[in-house]
Amino acid sequence: MELLLALLAGLAVAGAAYGIRLYRADARLPDDLRLALEVGATRTGAVDSAVDRLGMRWSPAVLRLMGPKRVNAVRRRIDLAGNPGGLTIDRYGARRAVYGFLGVLGGLLMLSRGSFLVAVLLFAFGAFWTEVGIWSAVRIRKDQIERTLPDFLDVLAVVVSAGLGFRQALERVAEKYEGPWADELRITLRQMDMGVSRRQAFDELRRRNDSEQVAQFVTALQQGEELGAPIVETLIQIANDMRRTDAQNARRKAAKAVPKATMVITTLMVPATMILLGAGLFLGTGTDFGSVTGK
Repeated sequence: MELLLALLAGLAVAGAAYGIRLYRADARLPDDLRLALEVGATRTGAVDSAVDRLGMRWSPAVLRLMGPKRVNAVRRRIDLAGNPGGLTIDRYGARRAVYGFLGVLGGLLMLSRGSFLVAVLLFAFGAFWTEVGIWSAVRIRKDQIERTLPDFLDVLAVVVSAGLGFRQALERVAEKYEGPWADELRITLRQMDMGVSRRQAFDELRRRNDSEQVAQFVTALQQGEELGAPIVETLIQIANDMRRTDAQNARRKAAKAVPKATMVITTLMVPATMILLGAGLFLGTGTDFGSVTGK
């Protein structure tokens, strides 16, 4: 009997290993995903990497169901987010497959147990969790770029005024900065190295960033080049305009925050305070609750 159990256990292990081998042999990695898994592995966390490998088999099917138009829209959002964690369109499809499966499975399980609210939350998790990460990365990256840009332009103006050409000054200053804006400039510089015209390279820079300040920088730079305006004065003027815009946006946000804070205080804190004061006064009267309730 023990020999038979050992033989069955050995066959089970061998069968599982063979099944895994067949599964991995049939699953062909898309080129985009293979490159992301190899090159971008250092940028991807352990959980995301495991999810990508689990869902890579179904990523092409998810992208086909989405359709070309939606795939292009998602690809642009990923570009705007700066490919967070090595994210590509194929990795997006893999994560949608895994999270969607987990959300549907968990939601159906909760529905069978009568937990409707938890089921809705799990369905929402499966449908939107990947999107939430992208939108959050887009917002954070945009804020970082807009905070960095004015100071960068000031330093660039100083370097240009010292005698370097615009191309050399841009490369010199970009080497001293870190973050998404420096990454974008390095991409632009590499495009110019490959023969792309400066105007086209900066147009691509504006397309990759959904930021009014980046668009303002590129537009002013191109207009100054066409009109023959001194580049140093143009850079200083752009930086001053951006700081003025940031100050106006800060005042606008502060003006919007006051009514929100007032609404929260009026709807939550004032009633709670009144209830607390009323309960304290009532308890301070020494009323016998037994006589009130008849017990």
